[in-house]
Amino acid sequence: MEVFIQQLINGITLGSIYGLIAIGYTMVFGIIGMVNFAHGDVFMVSAFVALIAFLFVTAWLGIASITVALLIVLIVAMLFTSLVNWVIERLAYRPLRGSFRLAPLISAIGMSIFLSNFVQVTQGPRNKAIPPIVRGEIILMDHNNYAVALSYKQLIIWGVTAVLLAAFWYLVAKTRLGRAQRACEQDQKMAALVGVNVDRTISMTFVIAAALAAVAGTMYLMYYGVVSFSDGFVPGVKAFTAAVLGGIGSLPGAVIGGLLIGLIETFWSAYFTIDYKDVAAFSVLAITLIFLPQGLFGRPDVEKV
Repeated sequence: MEVFIQQLINGITLGSIYGLIAIGYTMVFGIIGMVNFAHGDVFMVSAFVALIAFLFVTAWLGIASITVALLIVLIVAMLFTSLVNWVIERLAYRPLRGSFRLAPLISAIGMSIFLSNFVQVTQGPRNKAIPPIVRGEIILMDHNNYAVALSYKQLIIWGVTAVLLAAFWYLVAKTRLGRAQRACEQDQKMAALVGVNVDRTISMTFVIAAALAAVAGTMYLMYYGVVSFSDGFVPGVKAFTAAVLGGIGSLPGAVIGGLLIGLIETFWSAYFTIDYKDVAAFSVLAITLIFLPQGLFGRPDVEKV
């Protein structure tokens, strides 16, 4: 029972990170119908930005308060990563929007390779580690020399994720930008006819997706304390799996899918073997596409004629 509770805590934490990344996939797909395969590498870039910002804030500026340092790192990562994704949308995706459907997909794969190799060349191929940012934990139970612990960094990840998801829900449901996004999702041409700036709405969607990925990257760095140039692929594919599982295009589905993937991965590691935890997560993608292609909360595709 203790192992189950501990892995449940770990799975929710990991799933929260996957859910934040998955929202970026589902937002872009919902509006322009394209899977942004560079999104995982945008997440990786944000983790490196957070790493550099943390070292600068603590070593150069001498800020000793972890709360202040983490807040500054989070803001810097969100701003820089949003700028990167805005440039990617303007240069790699917008010129191909009216082209054949495979062109943006090929461009996205190319951007993924470019970002991964750029970080490898500039930061080196080795893992980059930092000292633990947040220490301490709460012992929930201790039975038979097995302690179930909830660390403070896990609480931070839960809290930040919950606040951001609530703010994002309000943005989509209650604001002018959210209405424009929903209009573009239904029909871009009709949205343009009624006065919606489609190009600006899509750019802002990429910016918001990158900001959420930056939060996930910062939380990932805080949780694991290490990042590598190759960390964009596996978390990115798992987040994409979460988006498909929840129903790509559905924001609640992306969050639920992320939590499910995180729980599958941690429980598989605990009760079977850690060597095949990635296989278990990716198998979910294949099973979902075969038996439930629209996902848990997705809507079946309706072709407009």
